[in-house]
Amino acid sequence: MLSAKSLFQEILDNDESFRLFCSIAASGESQGGWENGRIAVLVPPTERDLAPKISRHGADEDKHGRIFNALLKKRGLQPVPVPSDTDYTMLLERHGIGLAHEKLKGETPLTVQDVVTYLAHSRVTEQRASEQMDLLRRHFADHPDLGRAVRMISNDEDNHLAYCHEELLRFAAAGHGRAIQRTLRECALAEIRVYRDVSLAVMAHMGRVLGWPRAKSAVLTAGIHAVYAYERLGGWRRMVSLRMPERRDALGGPATAAPEFA
Repeated sequence: MLSAKSLFQEILDNDESFRLFCSIAASGESQGGWENGRIAVLVPPTERDLAPKISRHGADEDKHGRIFNALLKKRGLQPVPVPSDTDYTMLLERHGIGLAHEKLKGETPLTVQDVVTYLAHSRVTEQRASEQMDLLRRHFADHPDLGRAVRMISNDEDNHLAYCHEELLRFAAAGHGRAIQRTLRECALAEIRVYRDVSLAVMAHMGRVLGWPRAKSAVLTAGIHAVYAYERLGGWRRMVSLRMPERRDALGGPATAAPEFA
């Protein structure tokens, strides 16, 4: 019987599929770390109080990338190049979601609207990250190799999501409510398409590595399309709602250190 746990266990048990999984995850986290680091540098003067939180967000993402690379190293594996069709972060940018990398590579300060766009994009993508890590935590929190990593990353993603809610509500109260809702909707509808496409690509690559029969690949493909249909019909709305989180000032302190993997 196919289940999320059995599927991931199969990927975990095979060196080549595990190497691809960790390489994709590490690349995405490292890219997110760079983006947040540049945004922290370019924050407009009126929003400088946000810079330490954005830096913390970036430091967390960098840490996650190091954790996935450390998991590879523990098994004596090296990262592999990330297939372009599985590069979630870059595909989002190509769809015009978030802040363009050309802008982040420059030295011109961002505008307040840029910061709102960044936070709306983060609120959507952190929803996805929080849900994915919650799934892994439910199934693998006690795993001897993955447990500590899963618990730490999941907690960080929950903090990131709480931070986005709190800051977007602050901007909404300052008069940016319509722009926030418009940007959230645009981001969510684009994200669910990119997530579908990336999921299909990852499953295709994993299927080739693990030698999945056509029937199994067909079932997984149908499942991915079913998730997209649900999200397109209304599931995306969970990504655009805003509520004051229980975790207040979730990124108000320094980033925690990555665990050691012997």
